[in-house]
Amino acid sequence: MNKIRRKQLDEVISKISEAMEELENIMSDEEEYRDNMPENLQGSEKYETSDSACDSMQEAIDNLEEAISNIESAQE
Repeated sequence: MNKIRRKQLDEVISKISEAMEELENIMSDEEEYRDNMPENLQGSEKYETSDSACDSMQEAIDNLEEAISNIESAQE
């Protein structure tokens, strides 16, 4: 792989990292919202929806980390 394509991949990694950071911030806000629900709402549909959103965002973060790892492998 030449220097130009490596630099392009570095830029892709940077963009993915930025997106991942933003997603982590959103997930943190959602986790705080979920964790601060009154006890009578825990187990409710609203709680379950929030919990599911947190799980989905964590899965997306994991996938983005894997994408970065795969791109770094491609650069070798």
